[in-house]
Amino acid sequence: MSKANLIIFTDLDGTLLDHNTYSFDAAREAMDRVKEACIPLILCSSKTRAEIEIWREKLNNNDPFISENGGAIFFTETLNSISEKYIERKGYRIIELGTPYSELIAQFKTLKNRFGNRIRGLSEMDLDEVMYLTGLSKEEAAAAKEREYTEPFVFDGDENEEIELEKNIRNLNLNLTKGGRFFHLLGDNDKGKAVNVITEMYKETHPELKTVALGDSFNDLPMLQAADMPILVQKPGGLYGRQIDLPNLSRAPGAGPIGWNKALLMILSDEI
Repeated sequence: MSKANLIIFTDLDGTLLDHNTYSFDAAREAMDRVKEACIPLILCSSKTRAEIEIWREKLNNNDPFISENGGAIFFTETLNSISEKYIERKGYRIIELGTPYSELIAQFKTLKNRFGNRIRGLSEMDLDEVMYLTGLSKEEAAAAKEREYTEPFVFDGDENEEIELEKNIRNLNLNLTKGGRFFHLLGDNDKGKAVNVITEMYKETHPELKTVALGDSFNDLPMLQAADMPILVQKPGGLYGRQIDLPNLSRAPGAGPIGWNKALLMILSDEI
């Protein structure tokens, strides 16, 4: 385990990665300190498994990770103690917490019938449209379409229509959350539930473990609520995510990887 009794959970887009450029250069100092201290860095994102695999390679990260807003937790097969029910697939041991994608798409068609062209799911978009909306490369856009547990979508409606949308989704026994670019249709999963599963597993051998979580958007709120030290990262322009306010919340002094870096360096200086 780590020199510090810590485990770090982090969102990617707009948090560790710059919202516009997807660069993490500004976070390298803190990332190096985390790696030197052997602190687990758990990527916890709305991205798919295929997308996170790309970023794990770029970040040189080999720790467990959480895909699609807590849809599933992925461990390498070398991890020995998994007390939760899991499946083995594509070289991972996987704890599935989300609703299968095929079921979500079947229900999304109900929403499409109700809201028409005002709602458009990622499953309806070709690669060019995904690239245009996200700024992703062709390879990354293709990986973003490899959904397993959530359906991202755009919605062209006012505040009242958004309330109606959420009501319709609840009537389908599903849930709605919102990230930096998309709404997300999902089942009973969220980032916080996945964080709690991993935390309890690590605490089996390290009962004094403290958890840090960094995020920037509403879909990060359950993750922040689950952490001992939640950190809200600024959005571009210096604003913080609406609807996120916790008694023990720290606000990072900077947007994206700049704030990520500064906030973590402060914590590491206290804990190591």
